[in-house]
This record gives sequence, C-alpha cells and structure tokens, in this order.
Amino acid sequence: MIHSHVANSRASAPSPTEELRARYAAVRQASASFCTPLTDEDCVIQSMPDASPIRWHLAHTTWFFETFVLSRAIENYQPVNAAFEYLFNSYYNQVGRQFPRARRGLLSRPTMSEVWRYRREVDYRMEQLLARPEELPEELLSVVELGLQHEQQHQELMHTDLKHLLACNPLYPAYRPGTQETHSSTSALEWVAFDEGVYHIGHEGLGFAFDNEGPRHRVWLNAFELASRPVTNAEFLDFIEAGGYRRPEFWLSLGWQTVQAEGWQAPLYWLCDASGGWQEFTLAGLRPLVPHAPVCHLSYFEADAYARWSGARLPTEAEWEVAAADWLAEAGAISGNFVESGQLQPTPAKDAKCSHRLQQLLGDVWEWTASSYAPYPGYAPPPGALGEYNGKFMCNQYVLRGGSCVTPESHVRITYRNFFPPDARWQFTGVRLAR
Repeated sequence: MIHSHVANSRASAPSPTEELRARYAAVRQASASFCTPLTDEDCVIQSMPDASPIRWHLAHTTWFFETFVLSRAIENYQPVNAAFEYLFNSYYNQVGRQFPRARRGLLSRPTMSEVWRYRREVDYRMEQLLARPEELPEELLSVVELGLQHEQQHQELMHTDLKHLLACNPLYPAYRPGTQETHSSTSALEWVAFDEGVYHIGHEGLGFAFDNEGPRHRVWLNAFELASRPVTNAEFLDFIEAGGYRRPEFWLSLGWQTVQAEGWQAPLYWLCDASGGWQEFTLAGLRPLVPHAPVCHLSYFEADAYARWSGARLPTEAEWEVAAADWLAEAGAISGNFVESGQLQPTPAKDAKCSHRLQQLLGDVWEWTASSYAPYPGYAPPPGALGEYNGKFMCNQYVLRGGSCVTPESHVRITYRNFFPPDARWQFTGVRLAR
C-alpha cells in the first residue's frame, strides 16, 4: 500500500505552484544563458537612448520580482541593495524615483559581478517563497506570472539592443556564429480572401494576457485580402532600385521628413558594398543579404511607403487577428521561427501547412499594422499598481502583430499587441500587405 501511494503521488499532475516554480527557473535561466557569449564590456554600453545595456535588463527584471513580489509577501522585507530601487526602476512614480533612461550606459557601477550576485540572491528568495505556496496570496501568483512575461519581453529587447550595439562597431562582431538559410526561392505571394462581417477580437480571458489585449469585442470588417507571406528582401530591394527613398509621393509627410533628416536609403543594418551588392548585419555578423527572407528592421514609415508603392496597404490589427485566428484554428497550435530555433534572423518562407496558404504569421518579423495604439472599447486598467501595465503608452504609436525570430515562443499569442513609434527600426519589424 505504501508503494502504491508513492507511485500514485508521482503520477499526479504538478500543482499550479510547482509549474510556476519550474517556469520561473526556466525563464530566469534563459536570460542568463543569453549572456554566455558576452564579455562584461558588451553588457555595460548603451548604444542609444531607446536601447538599454544588457546589465540593466538583467538587474531591472530582478528588481521587478523584488519590488512587486518579495517586498509584498514578506513582512518587514529588507532589499538586497536599497540603491537598486532607484537605479533599476522604470515604473515612473508608481514605486518611487527612477534613474534617467538615456543615462543608463553611464553607470560604471554596480559591476556585472554585483548584478549577477543580485540575481542569485533574489532568485534564492523567490525559490524559498514559491516553495511555500500557502504563504503566497493568489494575487501575487498572478504578479509572478506577469514578472515572467515581463522578463520575456526584456529577453527580446536584449537581442535587439545588443544587435544595435554590435552594429555600431566598425568590426561588425558577431554575438555568436550561426547558420543561415539561403533558399534559392520562396513561395509566390498569393492573396487570401476574407469575407465582410462581424468578428470578435481581443483576449477571451483564459490564461495570461496583458491589459491592452482586452476586452474582447466585436468589429465590423469589410471584405479584405491578406498577403500569404511577408514582403521579402528581394521585393523591398525593387522598391529601393525604383527610387523609393527618393520619391516623396509614397511617403506620409512626417515619414518623408524623417527620411530626409535621417538620410535613410535602405532598411537598418543593410550595407551596400563597393560592387553594388548588399550585405546585412546580423547577430552572426555581417552576411550577404538573403533575397527571399522577410525584410526586417523597417519603420512604420517604410512599411507604409512600400505598401503604397506596391499598390496595396497595411492591414489593420483587426484584419490581422481575424486572419491569425483562422490560421490557428486549422494549424491547431502556435508555431514559427522564434528565439528557440537559434536562427536569430528571419528565414525564407517554406510551403504553407494550411489550406488557406497563410505563412509566417507568427515569428520571423513583427508585422506593422495600420492601427494606432489605442485602447479597445470598454478598456479599463485592472486595479493595483501594475494594473495599467501597457495602457499608459497609448499615444503616438502603431500596433505590430505576430512576434519575431527573437521572441520566446511561450510569450506569443494571436491577441498580443506590440507597439512602437513610427520611426522605430531597431526591432525585428517587417511588413505584410493587405488590400
């Protein structure tokens, strides 16, 4: 009987808290593993105000768990280092002062070894806390999950910020060697039709979602068509060779001003060599441009200009989500080129697995939509200091959908609303056409 009891207990499913403990360990380890190829010097430099040093990402994600979980769960909690509450806070006045974002690269202290000790100590305290689920209120369990999703956001930013930093180096160093898919062809672009009608978009309330993904609501869509795959490097090169960056008729007024002021002539990280051939800086170093891979590192302005030049337009986020829901219903599960593939670069489209022919909706590149980042009808931030996690940014930004080649797969949903200002290019952002 004793042996039977032991066997049954081992066969039982893990509790939600045990699953959360395992997920906590896996997510935190993923951030640490990212740093394995890096030197301390790689981790402390800030290449521009929109990017942050790797050291700051590591410390800030740790600060989140200390501030919003440990300090609330443990009576008379003593922080690991009280100064870190100022240095690594990015939540404005919700929890105190913050060090100016544009000056994060000026901090020579704390050292990387101090930041690693900080992570280890907070992880130890979190492990002790998660081992006693009876002492952790239900509302804090949801904060732990929010912290893990927040860290996965920063894991993506660590890739994009590091790529921008390495691209500033004239030696074009590689983050790590990598393989590169060089298919000689890709599937022909097709148009997938969707009927007019009333549809529902937004998160249904089951499982984790950020505040900006709800509430679920109805939208009316006119009949539309969505391109079967993203625009490729070769197709965007046609736009360049047709004088796209020199012809103001394709650009929004503010976009044209930006092109002139910044001197844009190609997507970010493209370089034209002396013979007129194109190369692209990647996390594996400088590589020949792969013609049939999705074009990436485009601003909203560039995506919109290309769409106009090609006689099409950008999809709305509602159109994109309706198409993605249709794809997911047939595919059965999320799949794509995410950070786990190790490619760290968009790859050419392969044959569609679904009958409606949509490809690469998830992974490879975030896809710009024509939708400004605004609250859904009926939006109200949840109560609490972390309630309006994303809502406070709903101004002067556009929505992107689908995830990228540096997004963790478990972080992606078809309702996920990413957002950036229209001139942002350092993220893995591309374009899918609509009409």
